[in-house]
Amino acid sequence: MAKMIQLTISCQNRPGALAEIAGILGKANVNILAFNVGSAGTMGYVQFVVDHPSRAKKKLEGKGFSCYEEQVVYLNVPNIPGAFFRLASKLAAKDINIGAGYQTTVKGSGKASIVLAVSDLGVADRVR
Repeated sequence: MAKMIQLTISCQNRPGALAEIAGILGKANVNILAFNVGSAGTMGYVQFVVDHPSRAKKKLEGKGFSCYEEQVVYLNVPNIPGAFFRLASKLAAKDINIGAGYQTTVKGSGKASIVLAVSDLGVADRVR
């Protein structure tokens, strides 16, 4: 597992908001490794794991976006049935809570990428 910085950006829940944020990152030459989007009423948020979090945060805040950063675990697991069960079970056995997470893969790929916010990053980082 790898520890990474996740940025959570507050934004309006409106058409084009995500495109605007992604455009700022693209112009800053920041690559998006993973993202998650959510909303509540008129407000939204985007969680990003990127290759240059400090540059991304600086550029986004320079454009008026509020950014919160936290460390998360970013890892690849086999893209097979039961893989996430095995990972979650190992974390639970170490008394580690998964507070939030998201995952993606490409159909036919042998690996899936997972981002997890966990209660004990140090211990989780050593779980195999």
